Amino acid sequence: MRRVVITGIGLATSLGLDATSTWKGLLDGKGAVGPVRGFDASSLRTRLAAEIPGFDAKPFLVNRRVLRMMTRSDQLAVAGSSLAVKDSGLDFATRDGARCGLFVAGNKETSKLEPVLEGLTVTRGADGVADLRLLGEQAKSVLPPLFFVEGLQASPLFYISEAYGLKGANTYFAGTAESGAVAVGRAFRAIRRGEADVAIAGAFDDAASWWTLSKFDAMGFMTDRNELGAGACRPFDAERTGTVLGEGAAVLVLEEREGAKARGARVHAEVTGYGSATDAYAAITPHPEGRGLVRALEMALRDAGSRPEAIGYVAAHGSATKLGDRSEARAIRKVFGGAADRLVGSSVKGATGHLMAAAGALNVAVAALALEHQAAPPTLNLEKIDPDCALDWVKERSRPLRVEQAVALARGLAGQNVALALRAAQ
Repeated sequence: MRRVVITGIGLATSLGLDATSTWKGLLDGKGAVGPVRGFDASSLRTRLAAEIPGFDAKPFLVNRRVLRMMTRSDQLAVAGSSLAVKDSGLDFATRDGARCGLFVAGNKETSKLEPVLEGLTVTRGADGVADLRLLGEQAKSVLPPLFFVEGLQASPLFYISEAYGLKGANTYFAGTAESGAVAVGRAFRAIRRGEADVAIAGAFDDAASWWTLSKFDAMGFMTDRNELGAGACRPFDAERTGTVLGEGAAVLVLEEREGAKARGARVHAEVTGYGSATDAYAAITPHPEGRGLVRALEMALRDAGSRPEAIGYVAAHGSATKLGDRSEARAIRKVFGGAADRLVGSSVKGATGHLMAAAGALNVAVAALALEHQAAPPTLNLEKIDPDCALDWVKERSRPLRVEQAVALARGLAGQNVALALRAAQ
């Protein structure tokens, strides 16, 4: 069976625009959550986010002409991919494009809103009421020429594949945290099954935007403790009140192991197993015992040929919601049994915010870096562990590790659960 390794990690987060600075920020216990600066969030219940200040996509673009068609989400996608490819040392110009895959995920739902908002005034009648007849007459002046091109969900597939000549197996996944983990899992399977030799895989999300923040603000799973600032997102803490969103990208380069060895590539970690399952319970509300996550974990471990007691570190979803954290901890307890007492785990959402679609891919990167550097980042803002979440969640500061295997977890808002198993590079 073909083995699959991670040779490139591209992270664009509020902690830094590369894997090195993001990882250092995580280990140093830095938090990037703060008051929203990109727009006036005073009407929202949650007025905090982890933003990337001064982000400029131009240095990451191979073809700058496409910039005018790209949303911020698309720009983050290209930045993450560029960083991952640079880190891998791969020259895609020398590769057979038909053997290079692309599996990416996002939460993109709309085009850039500013031009539309400016034009919508012409669709109101003299009485100030919206008039669909006027919209039909004036649509060309209301909607920018590239409005629908900008809004294509899967457009990052084009931007990334064009930049690197990727012509092989590919898919775009729409969703929240689970989608980015699924993208990595599908790339892993494509390489293991021989459909591709190399793949770019990961996710991106402009989750600190007005559109995303206002949408999820109404769902009630984000914290309202704005006065806590950087300390508001508290995974597994007894006083947790909800999550905080953050923007960013997490993209990996995966390769068939023998090919990576032949070119002398640096290997961050090996991906060994992948599993996914749903709660089939309720939207927005996870199953109390995390039954979907139990199945996903069991599938990933079986796929990897690993026993629960062999796993030393878990990159947890840890969204800081009451039900989510509790059900995640219960699922881990059920799968690992007595071995759960020896597990070391952490959630990075207190530092980077919840990257939504990119959160699952970020956890895979965190697990890989933890294995590579033998260190676990802390779970920020965790002061008193909820007894219902009682596991070793690495409080206060980073910790040295001595582990060979790890798992990365991701959970979606509609009951989706994903687990990936990883092994230290050999």
